[in-house]
Amino acid sequence: MKNIQRHRVFNLLQESSSHLIGKEVNVKGWVRTRRGNKNVAFIALNDGSVIHSIQVVVEVQGFGNDELLRQITTGACISVNGTLVESLGKGQRVEIHAGEIFVYGSADPEKYPLQKKGHTLEFLREIAHLRPRTNTFGAVFRLRHALSFAIHKYFNDNGFYYLHTPIITGSDAEGAGAMFRVTTLDMKDVPRKKDGGVDYSQDFFGKETNLTVSGQLEGELGALALSNVYTFGPTFRAENSNTSRHLAEFWMIEPEMAFYDIHDNMDLAEDFLKYLVTYILENCNDDLEFLQKQYDHGLIERLQHVTQHTFQRMSYTEAIEILEKSGKKFEYPVKWGVDLQSEHERYLVEQHFKKPVILTDYPKEIKAFYMKQNDDGKTVRALDVLFPKIGEIIGGSQREEDYDKLHKRIEEMGIHQEDVWWYLETRKFGTAPHSGFGLGFERLMLFVSGMGNIRDVIPFPRTPQNAEF
Repeated sequence: MKNIQRHRVFNLLQESSSHLIGKEVNVKGWVRTRRGNKNVAFIALNDGSVIHSIQVVVEVQGFGNDELLRQITTGACISVNGTLVESLGKGQRVEIHAGEIFVYGSADPEKYPLQKKGHTLEFLREIAHLRPRTNTFGAVFRLRHALSFAIHKYFNDNGFYYLHTPIITGSDAEGAGAMFRVTTLDMKDVPRKKDGGVDYSQDFFGKETNLTVSGQLEGELGALALSNVYTFGPTFRAENSNTSRHLAEFWMIEPEMAFYDIHDNMDLAEDFLKYLVTYILENCNDDLEFLQKQYDHGLIERLQHVTQHTFQRMSYTEAIEILEKSGKKFEYPVKWGVDLQSEHERYLVEQHFKKPVILTDYPKEIKAFYMKQNDDGKTVRALDVLFPKIGEIIGGSQREEDYDKLHKRIEEMGIHQEDVWWYLETRKFGTAPHSGFGLGFERLMLFVSGMGNIRDVIPFPRTPQNAEF
């Protein structure tokens, strides 16, 4: 059997594998379950390539190796050589009749944490090193891969260039202040200036540096040279928040486009989101059906709904009027000038319009310094895309290209010009209208997977007091 061709479970379960019926095959993977009696054993084997396992049938009497069979328990890793045959049982088209089994690694049934079914998601977060082996997280992480691929494919096919922006930065794009410090200074002997402050001139970079909260500002530099660029990488927020919607480390997709106004930006955001959801619907059906059955019974219908409807577009001011007239008592009162909360956003999407909404022209006082100012002096050309179950899923704007206006806004907000001098210079030399937005990858993963906690859509969640794995 040395010349048996190895196959993945995915390949063997496809309709196109019919030519392999009656052939000797090899498959490797991890045991999900083993059942049977003294005469025959049925092993469900999965290698992670698909949600479904393949059944391996072992004739116990003729196998002749009781010690080996005793090692084949849930969690064990094995290699199987055998014959692929049509299955007579329900729920599978083919199965493997085993001729030879090799155990790569056993899993003590008394100690293996996944030996039993029905573990809570909270428990599985405590064993993040093992949870990818469950059906749930196998499905989630295959969706994450497919979504990542679709993002790169969309931008590549539409003439964008992938720009790698720095993870270590000396600027705070959002002005949020909640950033992780990057330093090589000795914490037991921190150098001090005369005024008592930390002397960062002795640090590795010679200045205070942090992990980035966004690649946007550097992305704008790329757009003002290459026209259309995008970033897709990790970002970090040091907010001490233990909610189902927050992570300390998460991934952001941030396109920046020269010569785009706010309307072009909205068109791109809508087309981009519809493309990604459509890609998942067309390529991840088995995983979606599993997640719908287990966690979110309306998942697939909601995904289809997004692709079938034109997003509602309206101004922030119009949205406030709708919310004020709704008669609904919100936890956070609504009035012009306040930042909308998730409950307000979801009301607009799920109850009033019953489809995704794009809001524009927010009060400048609640938005970042770089957003283009409208002629009314009160609002900026911001945009937020609101989705069912999620609320805001995209935030963006047309960027302010006028040097004097941008300079004045930086002064008004108390931003140190020495930290953004390079950003201002792009408005001196060949400035151009441009726009962009940010899409939180894990927020999108929540939507397409139906999972309820953002910690369950990233392999190794980073949250307060949690950096174990």
